[in-house]
Amino acid sequence: MALTKRAARERVAPGWGAHSTIGAAVRAAAEGAVVSVHPGEYRESLVLDRNVTVVAEKGPGTVRITAPHGPAVTVHGGQVVLRDLTLGAAAPSDAAVLIRGGTPALHGCEITGGRVEVTGDAVVTLGDCDLHGADGTAVRLTGTSRTVLESCTVRSAGGDGVTADDEARVECTGTLIEDTGHRGAHLTGAARGRFTRCEMRRTGAAAVHAEGRSALVLRDCRLYDTGAQGLRLSGTAGRRAPADDGRGRPRDAASAEEPDSSRSHAILLGRCEIFRTAGAGVLAEDEAAAVLDDCHIHDTRRAGILVSGTGALELDAVRVVDVADSGLAVTGGATVRVRRGEIARTAANGLYAAGEADLALSDHEIHDTAYTAVHLAGGARTALTECRIRDTPEYGVRVCERSEATLEDTRIQDVGMTGVFVEGGDAALRGCRVSRAHTALDLRTTHRPFVADCEIGDVTEVGIQVGPGGGAVIEGVRIERTGSTGVFLDTGSVVRIEDCTMTGVEGTGLYAGAGARPRVRGLTVERPARNGVFLAEGAAGLFEDCRISEAGYPAIYVEAEAAPVLRRCHVSGGDHDLVVCDGAEPVIEDCGSAGVRDAVLPQRDGAAPSARAATAAGGPAKGSGSAAAAEDETDKAPEERLAELRAELDRLVGLDGVKRDIVGLTKLMQMVKVREEAGLPPPPLSRHLVFAGNPGTGKTTVARLYGGFLHALGLLERGHLVEADRGDLVGEYVGHTAPKTQAVFRRALGGVLFIDEAYSLVPHGQSNDFGQEAISTLVKLMEDHRDDVVVIVAGYPEEMQRFLASNAGLGSRFSRTLTFADYDSAELVRIVRYHADRHRYECPEETVDALHRFFEDLPRGEQFGNGRTARQVFQLMTERHAMRIADDLTAGDARDLTTLLPEDLPPAQAV
Repeated sequence: MALTKRAARERVAPGWGAHSTIGAAVRAAAEGAVVSVHPGEYRESLVLDRNVTVVAEKGPGTVRITAPHGPAVTVHGGQVVLRDLTLGAAAPSDAAVLIRGGTPALHGCEITGGRVEVTGDAVVTLGDCDLHGADGTAVRLTGTSRTVLESCTVRSAGGDGVTADDEARVECTGTLIEDTGHRGAHLTGAARGRFTRCEMRRTGAAAVHAEGRSALVLRDCRLYDTGAQGLRLSGTAGRRAPADDGRGRPRDAASAEEPDSSRSHAILLGRCEIFRTAGAGVLAEDEAAAVLDDCHIHDTRRAGILVSGTGALELDAVRVVDVADSGLAVTGGATVRVRRGEIARTAANGLYAAGEADLALSDHEIHDTAYTAVHLAGGARTALTECRIRDTPEYGVRVCERSEATLEDTRIQDVGMTGVFVEGGDAALRGCRVSRAHTALDLRTTHRPFVADCEIGDVTEVGIQVGPGGGAVIEGVRIERTGSTGVFLDTGSVVRIEDCTMTGVEGTGLYAGAGARPRVRGLTVERPARNGVFLAEGAAGLFEDCRISEAGYPAIYVEAEAAPVLRRCHVSGGDHDLVVCDGAEPVIEDCGSAGVRDAVLPQRDGAAPSARAATAAGGPAKGSGSAAAAEDETDKAPEERLAELRAELDRLVGLDGVKRDIVGLTKLMQMVKVREEAGLPPPPLSRHLVFAGNPGTGKTTVARLYGGFLHALGLLERGHLVEADRGDLVGEYVGHTAPKTQAVFRRALGGVLFIDEAYSLVPHGQSNDFGQEAISTLVKLMEDHRDDVVVIVAGYPEEMQRFLASNAGLGSRFSRTLTFADYDSAELVRIVRYHADRHRYECPEETVDALHRFFEDLPRGEQFGNGRTARQVFQLMTERHAMRIADDLTAGDARDLTTLLPEDLPPAQAV
């Protein structure tokens, strides 16, 4: 019996009947024995390889085991238990505890001046332990080991707090990691980690860094006061491994195990808080993937969440607030899905996306941002569903470059600039509401944004604005209470509008600028302060089944050279239903009015106007096949037509070099024609041209005149102008491009094909783009129809050289380049004065001087539009003039109606 008791317990203490060293007691102990150690300091290195328990005896002092060399404790196997011991390595850079196998457990131990290292297939538990003072990593886990830390403290480590590599597993519960020289926790290789109710703070780098193929779960954790990110994900961390090993063999169950296998990614944060980070709150880079659920990220010195590379992130009920950069920034080809969250109080954008990022946000709120709430650039694609955007001094949503935005049932309000600004990208809006903005929608793109079933209200300026040469499809939109125009269609825009309603518009309901060609059906404009529909000089388009009531100015105003088709339109109330200026050629079919004080249209619905009524309106009414139409200019004698074209060319402001080139080409063409009539061969000549110049320098106008000259000389059958861009020529799939290019070219036969921004057919770094097919098709068609068409390619000067070099056949077909210089300030002033004269406004000397100063100070950035900018300045001046004198119309001098003053100039940022 005495031998059995002696085998069950060994004692280490000074004096008789006890072992003097712990190692001796362990060697003497039976399997499963308990070795109790008297308080004191023991300089030895324990090596344990069987079932044994080493525990400190109760009493004053502690049991401190300090290794003379190497680890204080090395475990090779067995069920080892260490309790209430203090363990120290020979040096802080060494391992204090080295575990290579077995299932050891450490409870209430203090590990100081060295690390805990677990390797092999060991299964380890550390409970209520305090680890501190390691020179490098405090806890290092490798191999296929499994380690559990419960209610531990890891602190004052020179490197990482916890590192897991290879296929190691770590589970931390209620553990504090603090004051580390590098990361709090680091997972790499194929390691797996689970952290529950843990706190990581005051780390030199990221609080948690998962990289390689690792997987991670954090629940109810707090990460803060970090030297870099709160959470950093790199490599393929979080990407789920395949179900087999790549050779068709099932994976081992242990290696296939993933944290929270119900989720789509193997990294999950649930109910975590990340704050006071020197870097981003969360950084997901490379191919990393993760899910964040019910997390709170705030007070970061960089972005709240930054996603780059081709990673993927799912955010559910995540709140990102009070950050010193953007709330959520996504770049590269990353994919992000966001639900039921909030981004607020950011020092930059709420959401910033660039590269080829793909985002979807639903039931999400973004507000109180210092910059634009949602900024999209590059080729980013973003879908917003049932989101709420508010309180930003800039744009609600800004879509730039090649990016695309889809908004559905989303509300945008209280924005300082534009609700949705599309400048180069594309957008689709359905069921959205935009209110309390400077401008609700500003669409400046060659794409065709789609806007359907939306509501716009309480905007300071314009409801919907479509930029020069732009397009859009607008259906079922209701616009209420705008400070200026309801829908503004800039020069050359092509827009389809159906079943829209405007009420409470303080300016014109629909304004169509020069060359605009809208197709409008079912438009209702109620009580506009100015015109219901205003068609500027040279505008055209189709207006069917439109209703205008109680307009403050003439309901429909058609300027000179405008040629719209008005079909089944009806005007009610107001002073004037229709005004047609000299030189306009509207086609009026089945239009009428009722209750108009000075009516031109028939005072009954459904009746066609008489020729007398149209003439009384100030110009001809040109019906389908009507004999009362004005003489077609193409029937004029060539000499007369050439003189008119020359006069129109001379009237253009600036462009002296271009004018000389066009006149010279005209004379050369005349000589060619005379030689041909004399039976002489024509000299080698290419009629195709390159127009190199910035936007708004008159390239389209000169192209139209050039076609007119060639027609008058008998060198082109019709001389008409067909405008095209990349969207008209390039298809969306293989085999689609050539037919599109051929169709556009056929429309231009007998006239001029004008391709604006031609360099967009050869995007940078995309050699396999469909634009190359369009160029090849175009080159062949130009050869096959060399006498039937003239092709003019236009764009920025530096980009046109790259375009011509993209295909061997292009350079030989475009032998002449006409350079369109930017307008100087004096020329811009002349353009404004020209439009003022045409619209019977006066610019006194002080206004002219103010215009000079305005254009001298106006930034000439990417948004500067040369002549378009000058026309826009004039339009804004007339609007500000109207607002200035609106309250004194009855008492003021008649000259007040026509005099533009310096104070009517708009602020530079409005242009």
